[in-house]
Amino acid sequence: MLLWINGAFGAGKTQTAFELQRRLTAAHVADPEQLGYGIHRMLPADQRGDFQDRPQWRSGVVETLAQIDKHADVPVIVPMTLVDADYFDEIVGGLMGRGVDVRHYALTASVDTIHARLRRRVRAVRVLGADEAWAMQQADRCVTALREKRFATHVPTDNRTVVEVVEFIASHAHLDLVTPRLNAFRYQLHRLAVGVRHVRI
Repeated sequence: MLLWINGAFGAGKTQTAFELQRRLTAAHVADPEQLGYGIHRMLPADQRGDFQDRPQWRSGVVETLAQIDKHADVPVIVPMTLVDADYFDEIVGGLMGRGVDVRHYALTASVDTIHARLRRRVRAVRVLGADEAWAMQQADRCVTALREKRFATHVPTDNRTVVEVVEFIASHAHLDLVTPRLNAFRYQLHRLAVGVRHVRI
């Protein structure tokens, strides 16, 4: 089973993916951004646009995730913003066409909520020099696109914690959460550690 966690930048995809992995104890997080960063590192700086626009990224994501799913005996969790309808159909449709059991979840929230989360994220990791200006600019586009039926299952998150989102997804996908919730202090440490590991500088 492949769980695609979609959502605007700042919607909570990465936190949801790693908390879900922690609660399942046997799961793998596969981040397609890493393939995009690899492509960017091979290109001159003036050719580094949105890596999602590159056919080799899209085909590479399908091929890589299909191979992971074929050989994995645990759920594969994919935290990735994917709001272009054609790219979504190419990638998610391509995976389904390869026989992958894709469960897609779009974390939805208002633009104001997304902006507030991005500002908190910057404050939390300011020492690393994080810059979320680009993510802020994408909020309207992403929030609007993800309202489409194509991007169901929708998971409203304005008034849900990450823990509640994880528990909803697990229940919807019929997955048993083995590991219990963390206490408030340990949970905040876990969130900070995940955030620092995945900050863009």
